[in-house]
Parts: sequence; structure tokens; C-alpha cells
Amino acid sequence: MIISLKCFSCSKELSFTDRVSLREECPSCRADVHACRNCSFYDPKAYNECREPQAERVQDRDHANRCDYFSPGNNSGTGVSKADQLREAAEALFKKK
Repeated sequence: MIISLKCFSCSKELSFTDRVSLREECPSCRADVHACRNCSFYDPKAYNECREPQAERVQDRDHANRCDYFSPGNNSGTGVSKADQLREAAEALFKKK
């Protein structure tokens, strides 16, 4: 079985056979692949930023973790960090006309 997903950090298309190991890294940007932001359950708008209600809380969603519910997916884990999104929103709010 071939697993395909886009890296949350650089948006490079990645392919794996069988499963994504805990230590996998993106060959392009060296970001951890087995991270919440590459998971199909990741949702920044959901409680605990995860749509899986039984998953344990994870503090750092950009780095590898041992979540048993990890499921590779191409979701909203874009290359824009939460801090960047907040900064852009603040700049748009106070933008001079």
C-alpha cells in the first residue's frame, strides 16, 4: 500500500510504503512527517486541534509524537504557522487605508 501526503512545512508531495514511521523526515525541509499537522484528524478549529476525541493532548503539533490515532492526510496543515496566521490577521485589522 502506498501512502501519499503533502509536507505541512514545505508542501512537497511525499510517498511511503505501508506506513509512516515515527522518525520519518521530509527530504526537502527536514520537518517531522509523523506530526499532528500531517494527520487527517488535525483541525486547528477543533477542541485540542484534533477531531479524534480519544487522542491525548499534544503540545507541539509540528514535531513527531507517538499518537496512536495518526492517520496521514492532506488536510489544512499548510506551511503557514499559527503565529504567522495571527500576525497576518493583526496586520489586516490595523492596516492603513
